[in-house]
Amino acid sequence: MKGETVVTTLRYEGVHWQGLSEALDGAEVLRFDTPDSPGFAEALQKATIAILAKDPTPDILAAPNLRWIHVDHAGLNRAAKPEAFRDGLVITGSSGRSSPVLAEHALFFCLALAYRYPNFLDAQRAHQWGVPGQDDLRGIYGRTMGIVGLGNTGKELAIRAKAFGMKVLGYRRRAAETPAGVDEVFSADAGQGLDELLKRSDFVVLALGLSDKTHHLIGERELGLIGPKGYLVNMARGPVVDEAALVRALHAGTIAGAGLDTFEVEPLPQESPVWDAPNTLITPHVTPAVPDRTARSLEIIVDNIRRYAAGEPPLNQLRPEDMYTQG
Repeated sequence: MKGETVVTTLRYEGVHWQGLSEALDGAEVLRFDTPDSPGFAEALQKATIAILAKDPTPDILAAPNLRWIHVDHAGLNRAAKPEAFRDGLVITGSSGRSSPVLAEHALFFCLALAYRYPNFLDAQRAHQWGVPGQDDLRGIYGRTMGIVGLGNTGKELAIRAKAFGMKVLGYRRRAAETPAGVDEVFSADAGQGLDELLKRSDFVVLALGLSDKTHHLIGERELGLIGPKGYLVNMARGPVVDEAALVRALHAGTIAGAGLDTFEVEPLPQESPVWDAPNTLITPHVTPAVPDRTARSLEIIVDNIRRYAAGEPPLNQLRPEDMYTQG
């Protein structure tokens, strides 16, 4: 990395900082707590690489010598503004570091919805033996999961859903090899839409990125295709779903229920009608961490440092089709 100047706001310590330092060997590394720290703005003017804990601000995106920005989290929609796509600048993220537990989180929603677990928990607290309709419950074995987005989380989820004995359908933007655990793939490149997946799935799990193309991807029409026996699980970003349409569908019984970890406004306002939507499970955009999340992030960053030095395509690069201007 000789000749490079790196500014970083990562709070890595111990072996993690040592690993990053070794990967950047030969570079001038300037470390700051935050972009507001004294000296950061001056350092930014000569930096060629920025490795950041949070999304880049407009002044970082405009830094004259920056050629690569890495943001140490998964979703890059806040960074995906028009100015992020100027010539000579590459932006990458740490997508994939938490994908195994994000997949678990989606399965938690699917199981809890299928088992109507909130009803049983209420019965337990009331010392009540059983709940109405319990004999009509059906597990997820033998049912169909449709995964919208076959990136890191979608691939991990497909393997786990298949282990539960489910049929797995997938939808992705680009035509590519079918991932492990997926029985059938639909893709935008092949001119296919979401309709077939939505109609055939008992559980529709959203695991795709947020962009102008995916904003309100799931609205009234799509919820109608899922149908009154289908469930929606959102592990993507809140604006992928038209929230008002979802609330209406839940009250009308257009779909059977929803598991939601992300929302159009976060934190979810107290007055939001989502709180009281029937058959809805809510988690506050929080997934338990993998035991080695920092180490997994470091692996991605170190690999991208190697790729940067070798002139190879980076992992998790933000592309023009990822642009998001509506939020």
